[in-house]
Amino acid sequence: MARGVGERAEVCLFCCSVRPVRRLWCEWKSVEPMSEVTAEVSATIRGTVADGFEPVREEFAALLRETPQHAAQVSVFAGERQVVDLWGGPDIEGSTLTGVFSSTKGAAYLATALLIQAGELELDREVIAYWPEFGAAGKDTVTVRDLLTHRAGAIGTDDGFTVEELSDDRIVAERVAAHRPYWRPGSGFGYHALTIGALAGEVLRRITGRTMRQFYEEEIRAPFGIDLHLGLPEELEHRVAPVLPARLTREERREAERTAAAPDSLGGIAGNEHRPEQPPLAELPNQRCVRAGGPASVGGVGSARGLAGLYAAAVSGTGGRAPLLRPETAALLARPHSVGHDMVLGSHRCFGIGFMTGLPFLGAGSFGHDGAGGSMAWADPRTGLAFGYVRRRFPHPGGAGPDAERLSRAARRCVLG
Repeated sequence: MARGVGERAEVCLFCCSVRPVRRLWCEWKSVEPMSEVTAEVSATIRGTVADGFEPVREEFAALLRETPQHAAQVSVFAGERQVVDLWGGPDIEGSTLTGVFSSTKGAAYLATALLIQAGELELDREVIAYWPEFGAAGKDTVTVRDLLTHRAGAIGTDDGFTVEELSDDRIVAERVAAHRPYWRPGSGFGYHALTIGALAGEVLRRITGRTMRQFYEEEIRAPFGIDLHLGLPEELEHRVAPVLPARLTREERREAERTAAAPDSLGGIAGNEHRPEQPPLAELPNQRCVRAGGPASVGGVGSARGLAGLYAAAVSGTGGRAPLLRPETAALLARPHSVGHDMVLGSHRCFGIGFMTGLPFLGAGSFGHDGAGGSMAWADPRTGLAFGYVRRRFPHPGGAGPDAERLSRAARRCVLG
């Protein structure tokens, strides 16, 4: 049932990293209705597009016309050259930063990939070779490959976490390391939504002596000037726009209530839903402690430029710098490892070494990650494309939706015809 201006809207803050509906994290709130904004104003697009990439601008304009309140950014690199840098909709600029949820994981996985590429981290060694304490409670046989492909069963703890604890990867890593796995490691896989960044980060710290945040800043973000931050400096807070809550029709509300996971299910535990005082995950980036702490699973703050720039740095290099990844490393990351029924998400998924892969709107060899708030980022080494998309309003049911897919397809058409 459509709502008109003047009605109150029910909002589901529903955290999903990938489509279709993920059975996780739902809270209802009433909000004031949206003010009327003309399509002509909202559909104004700003930014630049290189010759040959006009289809991305056309698709972006169509999205803004269809949803006048939509505010988003899209960026595309072809090789080391930025060919699309667009933004549009109310209260957003090209330099606006916002929470990118699980798109953050791309930064953590890229940092980890650099250790694999350098021979400092071996995928088929047990995690305890680097981090002995992780072997507690039956996790001693978990390999690095198991961990990075969501097969370790280390999705959370029975007690859950406060917001402040989730903001500190060291706390999350220590508590999960001491906890039993939620399934026999290696016997299946399930998305480690809130823990994988902390766990990968602790392995990295044991090898390098640096936190994930420090390593990412020194080896990736600062050298390439990437506008994606793990731990946002206070002096950049003026650029932050908060994530806006989702808006649901009555039918969408009923469907979300019907499909929501029980707090004590694998999905509820992975999403910290069993911690009753915990605010919805959809609100995490709006907490300063999360932005400052920069948890590597969900705490990144950035722009579409930053997301696209991260993946361009990985596969093509930017600013005259060589790519971070060798071709064989990129191929390893994109190779499917965990394919089939995801015990946390409750549906079919495909993960490579950390990254999402096998996405139907991308080519073979592509890899990336989306975020619950609708962000999407990916690299296609075969075409040299790198893509980033950020939106301000949390989508229903969460994760990258048709808007991100349409823009991704448009970008690929520009080089493939």
